[in-house]
Amino acid sequence: MIKIDGNSLTIEDVVKISRGFETVHLDDKSIPAIEKSRRYVEKVLKEERIVYGITTGVGELANKLISSADAEKMQENLIRSHATSVGELFSEDVVRGIILLRANAVSKGFSGIRVIVIKLLLELLNNNIYPYIPRQGSVGASGDLSPLAHLALVLMGEGECIEDGNRVPSKTVLDKAGLKPVTLQPKEGLALINGTQIMSSLGCLAVDDAEKLLKHAQIAGAMSLEALHGTSKAYDARIHAVRPHPGQIRCAANMRQLIKDSEIVASHKNCEKVQDAYTLRCIPQVYGAVMDTIEYVKSVFSIEINSATDNPLIFEDPEEAISGGNFHGEPLAFALDFLGIAMSEMGNISERTADRLVNPHVSGLPPFLAENSGLNSGYMIAQYTAAALVSENKVLAHPPSVDSIPTSAGQEDHVSMGPIAGRHAVDIIHNVEQIIAIEMLAAAQGIDFQEELKPGTGTNAAWKEIRKHIPHLGEDRVMYPDMEKMLSLIKEGVVLKAVEDAVGVIA
Repeated sequence: MIKIDGNSLTIEDVVKISRGFETVHLDDKSIPAIEKSRRYVEKVLKEERIVYGITTGVGELANKLISSADAEKMQENLIRSHATSVGELFSEDVVRGIILLRANAVSKGFSGIRVIVIKLLLELLNNNIYPYIPRQGSVGASGDLSPLAHLALVLMGEGECIEDGNRVPSKTVLDKAGLKPVTLQPKEGLALINGTQIMSSLGCLAVDDAEKLLKHAQIAGAMSLEALHGTSKAYDARIHAVRPHPGQIRCAANMRQLIKDSEIVASHKNCEKVQDAYTLRCIPQVYGAVMDTIEYVKSVFSIEINSATDNPLIFEDPEEAISGGNFHGEPLAFALDFLGIAMSEMGNISERTADRLVNPHVSGLPPFLAENSGLNSGYMIAQYTAAALVSENKVLAHPPSVDSIPTSAGQEDHVSMGPIAGRHAVDIIHNVEQIIAIEMLAAAQGIDFQEELKPGTGTNAAWKEIRKHIPHLGEDRVMYPDMEKMLSLIKEGVVLKAVEDAVGVIA
């Protein structure tokens, strides 16, 4: 069980709850601050003060006063009118992350929301209830308004949930779980939708995927080095000590660890080749830069998931509701764009390595890794697929954060496009997973041709694990099942576990 208090959630917690179905509860220590901010809202209503989003409309309609008698109705209307997202649905793990992060943000005690509403959010998680939330519709400023409104509808007993792949009325799903909808009180509707939780959920889960994939990319690179009779000299610690980027140093150490005691590398130690192509020689410089990028992105999201991002925020000393712009997704949009760019570049180097493996002019291996080539095409077209994915990533990596478009009659005149950056980063990562899978398949086939020389400790573990599930390609067979199987071995961490069991944790 994980307790949330608005201040101490980690990306690892988000992953455990979103993907590991860890139960989550509100920490009682956070309740006094939550209740205090709620009392301020009630005071505003009693004294009929003018406060944005409580006794006024929102956006361009902020100059429209709302009577205390209509304040509750305005919050319900806000949710109904803002639920306008379209397109494919967010995956269940992303939806779970959205619910968790919205609950955590309003638990900080600056949002004027009741405890009962936060607890209902957490009950959705603990009962595996998935609101119907389409992926498109947020511009990433004034918060992720539209998709978060789809979540808030469910708390009201309106809208829909996804159950066994079907759209089901939310009230039906809540009744089945023994949960009662809430009637949103003044400020609560705005507090639920005015935040960055779409971007944040996408980012936290993308970081988790990127970290795991980067480990597989290094394993694939080490296997390719051996298959192509590359040298280990480029990974010498002395080279990286004089350009001490942290990721570069870590990656070089990982590469040395993976190919340790390699008979293949040792067999050509004194050959005439002076240096390898960049795809092999510069793995620490490229993948190390990806490491450092991921660390930066993690730092941004570690701050964001424990931040108050709605508007206005309620402070106690002096007691005041202040309108600001913490809902603006620019910090996340930049980070997500950077992550997408870095992962796209990782796919670039992996595809170029796969090309070297199948190219008989540079590989020293049978053409396209095929025995009896000509009759057999081997991995020729698998490399085409990797090339297609790389090209697609180049389009997806164009940064959405450089774009903006005015909304709300020009009141909200600069937006982040962070949700688009997040979706692109996720799509890029999925493409790179398949690219790395293709390189791994080709590298394993290349190692098969090494005349029984033993690979390094880590690469040998990877090669043996792959061969447990996917046999050597002796003659052409239907290729896509092998590619699908290799992808599943990566996504499920099967190859990584075998390698880390052999050499220890890849940093």
